[in-house]
Amino acid sequence: MKILIAIAPEKFRDEELAEPVAALTQAGIEYEIASTRRGSCVGMLGARATATLSFEEVDPKQYEALLIVGGSGSQVHLWEDDVLRVIAKYFPPKGKVVAAICLAPVVLARAGILKGKKTTYYENPLSFREMKTGGAVLVNKPVVTDGRIITANGPAASKEFAAEIIRRITAVEW
Repeated sequence: MKILIAIAPEKFRDEELAEPVAALTQAGIEYEIASTRRGSCVGMLGARATATLSFEEVDPKQYEALLIVGGSGSQVHLWEDDVLRVIAKYFPPKGKVVAAICLAPVVLARAGILKGKKTTYYENPLSFREMKTGGAVLVNKPVVTDGRIITANGPAASKEFAAEIIRRITAVEW
């Protein structure tokens, strides 16, 4: 089992990557990090991560889940990324987990994945408009799961978000 983690090349939110990576590692689940380009990526608080793939190089069939990390860089680099939207659209029809935290759920909204789905996100006027336009049913909770879609509202929810991803991808009833 392997998970794809999508991050912005700069200004991803450190905890929103670190907590899921720690949880996946502890659970013995492989992951790969992808971004708009291969190479070194820098978080808002200075964390460094290496994207071993660009979005163009990703084959979504190789992954059981997609996790999109937030932070201010997601608005700048991920919201408009057409390739990431195509990747995200692959997972729901296959019954696979799609997870996004902070500002990253807007990627899912723009991909049409959140229409009629309960979700949460990091609220600001622009992200609110995007989520409403995407048809999301907004819930004011740190972590919200609707079927195989998991969303979280920001860094403080990172640990709970990571735990929910592990629960969903390892659940036998799916």
